Amino acid sequence: MKTKGTRAQSINVITLGCSKNWVDSENMITQLQANDYEVTHERDESKAEIVIINTCGFIDRAKEESVQTILEYAQQKSEGYIDKLYVTGCLIQRYKDNLEEEIPEVDAFFGTMELPSLLHRLQADYRHDLIGERVLTTPSHYAYLKISEGCNRTCSFCAIPLMRGKHISQPVEVLVKEARHLASQGVKELILIAQELTYYGLDLYKSRSLPRLLDALAGVEGIEWIRLHYAYPNKFPLEIIESMKSHPTICNYLDMPLQHISDPVLERMHRQISRQETTDLIKRIRDMHPDIHLRTTMLVGFPGETDADFDELCRFVEETRFNRLGVFQYSHEEGTTAYALTDDVAPETKEERMGQLMAIQQQISAEINEQKVGQRLKVLIDRKEGEYFVGRTEADSPEVDNEVLIEAANNYLRIGDFAEVDIIDANEYDLFATPSRL
Repeated sequence: MKTKGTRAQSINVITLGCSKNWVDSENMITQLQANDYEVTHERDESKAEIVIINTCGFIDRAKEESVQTILEYAQQKSEGYIDKLYVTGCLIQRYKDNLEEEIPEVDAFFGTMELPSLLHRLQADYRHDLIGERVLTTPSHYAYLKISEGCNRTCSFCAIPLMRGKHISQPVEVLVKEARHLASQGVKELILIAQELTYYGLDLYKSRSLPRLLDALAGVEGIEWIRLHYAYPNKFPLEIIESMKSHPTICNYLDMPLQHISDPVLERMHRQISRQETTDLIKRIRDMHPDIHLRTTMLVGFPGETDADFDELCRFVEETRFNRLGVFQYSHEEGTTAYALTDDVAPETKEERMGQLMAIQQQISAEINEQKVGQRLKVLIDRKEGEYFVGRTEADSPEVDNEVLIEAANNYLRIGDFAEVDIIDANEYDLFATPSRL
């Protein structure tokens, strides 16, 4: 390690997994740069002397990707291309002892809450004055705002509490300060994330305080869109919908993972909500706010899921017509309460059910998109790709939702700007548009 007074070594940070991991990496990079390290993020061509991998350990596929990435860089270290290899994140929180034994090429492993220890290993100081500031790895016009850490829920399939611990809310004033800093960097869209948004504030303020936070964030100058991810349906505070209606900056968009609808499956999942309560909640939300765009996630192949359970789920998706929907296959995770159940749905059945459910949603998405032809919509331009500028409406979150394609040949749009466009065509997952002419 170079001593103080000499140029610090260069570091390449590799991030795997969800948006919450990206925020963790951004905070890490901010701390490292403040300690005079030269840091790149996911640069394949990087000649960095040190590599730090921020891993995901959520489901089997994510764990496999994380392990494969560690092995690839361990090989690079063995061949002399990098000097040091450090690994952090969710996978390490769960499997540190195993990985230390199996991949000795790694210089050190750190869990999800061990950033100060990682910095200490690099002879760097943890700068408390940087809390609320971070370098962005997303495009500069949008950023994820993590409003809490951990989760107090006991969903039987989920290993998040094992990796992230109990729920800890960030104070409103800290989040507002961070939002103002992001806005000063040019961020126009904040995407609020947490393991569970709707639990926010119970630990700090003894009440569900997301509406209070939304009211405060809506006043941050420069932020034009605020998007809500990962609400929990049980004890959902409907005041959130009132805040959404009250503030034009809060997108008419709610990501609320439901996981399933069959009561026997919901009970085994420990979701603390029934089918009837779920349908009643969705009706109340849509009655209160007819223009809302609902996104959800479903989990297929949970232990004991019968053909009848799955058929019920399919009918529910057909009837409810979510604007956006994602599907995961159940992964049998050690340490969860569901691990005591028999993983009795065959892998090919899980795959078939996922495909069938996505086909249903694909048809729904096509029909919803077709209805938008002829409408004028506000879009945020994310990038230029090939012959198109690519943007999103307020109904769409980055990476996971639909996009709006605008021919670049005869139009000039600036990345990071909002634009009014006229929708001229549509398919299952894309809208095609031209800039609106006054």
